[in-house]
Amino acid sequence: MKKSFAFLLVSLALALFLPSLPALAQTPTLPTLPTLPTPGATGAASLGVIPQPPSDITAKSYILIDFDSGLPIAALDPDMEREPASLTKLMTAYVVFGEIKSGKINLDDKVTISERAWRTGMQGASRMFIEVGEQVRVEDLLRGMIVQSGNDASTALAELVAGSEGAFVDLMNAQARVLGMNRSYFTNPHGLPSDEAQYTTPADMARLARALIRDFPDAYKYYSEKSFKYNNIEQSNRNLLLWRDESFDGLKTGWTSAAGYNLVSSAKRNERRLIAVVMGIDAPSHQRGGIIRANESQALINWGIRFFESRKLFEGGAVLSEPRVYKGGNTTVAAGLSEPFWVVLPQGQGDRLEASMELHGPHMAPLAVGDPLGEVVVTLRGEVLARQPLVALEAVESGGVFRWLWDSAALAVRSAWPF
Repeated sequence: MKKSFAFLLVSLALALFLPSLPALAQTPTLPTLPTLPTPGATGAASLGVIPQPPSDITAKSYILIDFDSGLPIAALDPDMEREPASLTKLMTAYVVFGEIKSGKINLDDKVTISERAWRTGMQGASRMFIEVGEQVRVEDLLRGMIVQSGNDASTALAELVAGSEGAFVDLMNAQARVLGMNRSYFTNPHGLPSDEAQYTTPADMARLARALIRDFPDAYKYYSEKSFKYNNIEQSNRNLLLWRDESFDGLKTGWTSAAGYNLVSSAKRNERRLIAVVMGIDAPSHQRGGIIRANESQALINWGIRFFESRKLFEGGAVLSEPRVYKGGNTTVAAGLSEPFWVVLPQGQGDRLEASMELHGPHMAPLAVGDPLGEVVVTLRGEVLARQPLVALEAVESGGVFRWLWDSAALAVRSAWPF
């Protein structure tokens, strides 16, 4: 009799108590994936197979990335540390562009050329032909560095911004850390050989190129200029792709005997932009080296444009779910992605994408913005293509004593009777 009465009491308590308790195991649904047109959908969908990257690439290391997402499409040893040579000037330009954007210097400011800057120009084959004591506009120095690859112009700009080459190099390396270029180290603003080791990687250079195009779209125009004339000396841009294909609009070549032939290039077609970095190409002459690095960069970008597309599936900051929170001031929390969710996939395969949300839990207050709550997983034909953390988009403070007791009881019941 006593057992029956106790069972009746427990059953009555559960009948009153459990309906108010949300389930711990949650399988929320995501918004429907967007259906987007695929410009020029060829190759991948019709062939049913995605060819490997061009097999005749001779670069020691390379990377091809999608500009919008920053995601890699193809790579060979992208984190291999190599001498940057004149690719260094991309970082020099990034720092100078930042000073211009902040209003600290102007394009029309005049720079008095130091003997150090002049002598730097005399050390290598690339120079703007500026003279000691001459006053040169900042914009002319930028063109001299970007179009002519002038080592003298690079030093003059460094001295203008930081007062000395050494202080400017500190700014370069600090900026590299901010951009996430964790495998890069610069020792001068021009890339000439140095007693101290200087290095970068294809992945870091692609990251820098993307940041430069994104952060300084107005200044990026200099990289598409085919020639620049100063002191009655006209010099051509060494990026041969500017003459071959109008979709290419940058960025920078580089060479030293230790570095080999390097090229950071970018092209935009049908509103899609890709960035290619090839490093460490061997060649018997400057003419052949220039041709080979252009050929290999063009081949990578042609391949990427034809066979792949990028899609933004979810916006960063958008609420994708509101999972239960225990022992908090609120009983739910807005959950989403801290950054937009992009994927790169073979062209014509977008209708085969599937997205799911995996919630971890139970989630206990307090929660801070950015705390992990689960994952969003995107698959293509059953294979995981990408995943991104699902995070709290708002803070949830700890609740009062009653909420703490109630949720503790709820968790205990659910643990004992997980139905």
